[in-house]
Amino acid sequence: MPRRRRVALLFGGRSGEHEVSLRSAASVASALAGIHDVTLVLIDKAGRWLLQPGPSPAPDGGTPVFLVASPTEAGRLRRLSDASIAAEPELYFPVLHGPFGEDGTVQGLFELAAVPYVGAGVAASAAAMDKELMKALFARAGLPQGRYAIVRGSGAADVARLVDELGLPLFVKPANLGSSVGVSKVKRAEELPRALQAAFAYDRKAVVEAAIDGREIEVSVFGNDAPLASLPGEIVPDREFYDYDSKYSAESRTQLLIPAPLDAQTTREARELAVRAFQALDACGYARVDFFVERSSGRVLVNEINTIPGFTSISMFPKLWQATGLGFAELLERLVELALARHADRARLKIEYCP
Repeated sequence: MPRRRRVALLFGGRSGEHEVSLRSAASVASALAGIHDVTLVLIDKAGRWLLQPGPSPAPDGGTPVFLVASPTEAGRLRRLSDASIAAEPELYFPVLHGPFGEDGTVQGLFELAAVPYVGAGVAASAAAMDKELMKALFARAGLPQGRYAIVRGSGAADVARLVDELGLPLFVKPANLGSSVGVSKVKRAEELPRALQAAFAYDRKAVVEAAIDGREIEVSVFGNDAPLASLPGEIVPDREFYDYDSKYSAESRTQLLIPAPLDAQTTREARELAVRAFQALDACGYARVDFFVERSSGRVLVNEINTIPGFTSISMFPKLWQATGLGFAELLERLVELALARHADRARLKIEYCP
């Protein structure tokens, strides 16, 4: 039986996905407490780190703490008031969705502090969060994708050119966000400027994508150098597209079909492409890869990868692994083991040159 470790669960964050993170943290904390000693750390919308007594994550409150970016501190959390030691986690588990959590920033802090942490490293996290970089890496790896364009907020978009190149309808989304925050479906050219402004409220770059008449398929992946892919699942939205309310509203009637009703060849292709997408970004730990299966041709198109996918009770990532034969608690323990293994590998690397 694995040794109980002191695991700091980070949740909340300075992001439009703050509330989604709170839901993920509640599920992870509950399951993780059965196998490890959990330290709860809320990052509020102002960016403050607040140590909470637990056992369940709270949306506010806690003792202000900070993590010193020095290996000599061994990951200790110190009180902001007097720098005294507040907690001594052995490992960090960020359940932070969106900027300042999923984008490599907090991963960089963990690297400076030389502490083990669950999930992708700095470069993979940053590339996965920035859809422009992500799509470029997918293209470099030869992964099939839909047509898209990148628009920056520094100037007026050439609406006519975008419509001419990509057709209608279009989807517009912030380049660095998830959970369908700031996403719009554009059916008429005159709607595009407003959709871009909605995306620019969250990011300086927007992704404009050609609409794909396809089934929405997701595959979970975990591992370091030898990643494994779960069975695929299918999302059947209860509205025109899979928006924020469709994902998280209590009234949502969206269906999750697990496993997805796909033929054997398409299932195999989706799982293979999920692993290739994971490796294209040099990801580690875990991720969820999203696809479209085009209705007219059956082509499997990679849409995006999420390096800290939702971990709520209704989220696809754990549900897909459960269908593949890996329960929630065992999945969390595997992620902790992967984090420790990756940290040990990095600790063995030389940091000085002796010719």
